[in-house]
This record gives sequence, structure tokens and C-alpha cells, in this order.
Amino acid sequence: MAVPMPIKRIADFENLGFGMFVHWGLYSQVGKGEWYQALHSVPKAQYEELVKTFQVAPHYAENMVKVAKEAGMKYIVLTTRHHDGFSLFDTKGLSTYDAPHAIGRDLIREYVEACNKYEIIPFFYHTTLDWHEASFNEDFKTYLKYLRDSVEILCSEYGKIGGLWFDGNWSKPHEDWEEDALYAVIRKHQPDAIIVNNTGLSHRGEKGNIEIDSVTFEQGRPSRMNQDGATKYVASEMCQTLNDHWGIGNNDFNYKSLPEIIETLCYSRRMGANYLLNVGLEADGTVPIMQSAILKEVGKWIKLEGEAIYHGRPCDDLSGEGLDFMLRTDDHTLYAFIHHLKVTGDSNVVVGGSGSGMKNFIGLDRAIESIEWVDNKEPLRVIQDTDTKLMSFYATGFPYGTNTVVRVAKIKLK
Repeated sequence: MAVPMPIKRIADFENLGFGMFVHWGLYSQVGKGEWYQALHSVPKAQYEELVKTFQVAPHYAENMVKVAKEAGMKYIVLTTRHHDGFSLFDTKGLSTYDAPHAIGRDLIREYVEACNKYEIIPFFYHTTLDWHEASFNEDFKTYLKYLRDSVEILCSEYGKIGGLWFDGNWSKPHEDWEEDALYAVIRKHQPDAIIVNNTGLSHRGEKGNIEIDSVTFEQGRPSRMNQDGATKYVASEMCQTLNDHWGIGNNDFNYKSLPEIIETLCYSRRMGANYLLNVGLEADGTVPIMQSAILKEVGKWIKLEGEAIYHGRPCDDLSGEGLDFMLRTDDHTLYAFIHHLKVTGDSNVVVGGSGSGMKNFIGLDRAIESIEWVDNKEPLRVIQDTDTKLMSFYATGFPYGTNTVVRVAKIKLK
């Protein structure tokens, strides 16, 4: 069956490739995660006292955006309102439970302005589950109007945005969430906005309403989307925490390693998915030092190896061995992502052999003009048989002093 062509906003979204997820709110003051109120059974009135101690660094938004920029991220998804119901934006009289009432600042306006300054695309996370708003449990239709009115403010007050990222419909799986009416509000003000509605851990990668532009894979690894015969081409996005919490966990030391993050970024792009990597801000909106340091290193990898990360598309017709794979950026350019190379050097210094060897791919029936490592432009020796579609190249190991975990070779076709 035929695969539909992606509409422009979805194709543009896929070209972003790598983004920052940001969880931040009143709960960040406690440092026990974004579900602190519910999972620690904190009474509502007690939790909402955190409004009185909420303080934000003067340039929180610019500093956060600069971290994303240095990491090679092209967009940010910030929690404008999480499940606790506290809004970081001016709710224009819908509620007094928002940042302007608490500290006299519209934190979302500051965020959008910083994104625009550094050419990062701002997306808005907005919860659909609400522990603060009484109507969520008492009068659901009234709540849904409150939700739509809140989203209309976000879509009409901050200029052009990248999209809306919803989360919480899984909390009432049998209710009518009136999604058509919600998405119509977005299309009225932001016709080019990407719409995402998280399907949760138990329904990863599932499609929903026809207006949904991207499905979500929360934690783990994404799967390749089957677009055969689909009414609409839908993108996919892998969202993942740096440790075990979305909102900051002060005593969560279980950080993912840098190699794991690099490999997950590459694997996500192999599956055609964007990679949305989460940061849990400090109480005042500062990016934690550990998280900032990890992202800085990811940015260094992208500068060395990542020129295909944004515009590269999966090559389902080309297969490598093990984790090795290819992306295609245009009709004449392929990129081979090579794993498990070793550092070359003297046997008294380097453990594990020479770190070089043949890498085999099958499915390529076009002649190769050249192949070279992206990081140092070293040309590589290639053997090819277009009749059997077998291609092999000699992958030299990392020069001593270097190990980028995943090394990328650029292939030009005749």
C-alpha cells in the first residue's frame, strides 16, 4: 500500500530532529518529582502554599534556551501547566493560580522571547489532567471549556509557536474529551502548529484523532511507524528523562550515561522519530549543573558527527549488521552510523584490539563515488557489488584521543 506524503508542518517537525523537554513548576521547590503532590498524598491546600515561596531567576528563560542551543536542540517543549494546575502563563482572569499572580511575571512570554532570540522553536506542554481545578471531577464539560479557554490564550497571545503537547487524557480513558473542539481552537489561531497528545506508557506510539500530527513514545526506545495505507502521514517522537524523573528529583542520581543518550538519539532517528530529552529545572528555573554538563557533551557530539541528525531519513531498503544503519539526506547522499568501534593505538595503551574492520551493508544498487568519516574527513576504502547490492567499507578505529561512541561516514553516490 502507498505511504502518504507528510504535509509541510509535519515534514518541518521531522527536520527538527532533537528537542528539549522541560518540566518545571511549584513542585520543583520540593525536588521530589512532578507527581509529588499525588504520590506523596499532599493535601491540596498544603501543596498550594508553595505559591508563596515560588521565586524565579531573572534570566531563567534565556539561560535555559542557551543550554538547549549549545546541545544542538532545535526546539523546546515547556510545561505551561502541569497536573498540579499551576500555570506559568497569564490566564487572563480564568484563574488566580498562575505565575503573574504569584510573582508578577508571565514566564511563558519570557520563554517565547528567549526562544525567538536564539532561533529555537517554542512548543507548549499543557496538561489535560488537573488536580487543582474542581470542575475536573465535578463538572467535566465545564472543565473542558476551561481547558479550551486556556489553550486559546496560549495560541493567541504569544505569536507563532511550534505546537501544543497535551498529556493526561489517559486519566479518564472512557470520557469524551471533545478533542475536535480543542484542536479547532488551535487550528483557528495556529494553523501550522504541531499537535501532540501523549498516549502514555501503556499505549506508546498509538495514533488518535485525525488532527494529531505526531505520536509519542515515552521512555525506552521508539518503533518504526507503519504508514502504509494511512489516511495521514504522522510523525513520531521519543521523549525520555535524563534520570528517573521528569520534574527535578534532588536525590535522583540515576543519570543515563552519555553513550546511552547518543545511541538513543541515533536510534530514534533510525526509526524516523524525533528525540525529546527532558530537563527538570531547579526551583528558580535554573538548569541543574549535571544536566547542563551532559547536554553540553551531546552538543559536542552533534558538532562532530551529527550533520545528518536533522535532515536524515530512514533507509528501509538498506540494512547493516547489528546496530549499524544508514540515513539518507538527499538522492545522492547517505550516512552510515557505525557502532562499537575501538580506539586505535599501541597495545600497551589500548585495550581491545585494533578497533577497525569491514562494515557490511546490503540493499545498495547504486555506485559509490566517495566515502569518508564525517569527523575528520578521512577517506575510506570501499568494496561494492551493485548486482548483489552488497557494499562493504573498511572502518578505521578512532584515532587515539577520540571516541565518539557512534561514528558516522558520509557516502556520496554517483
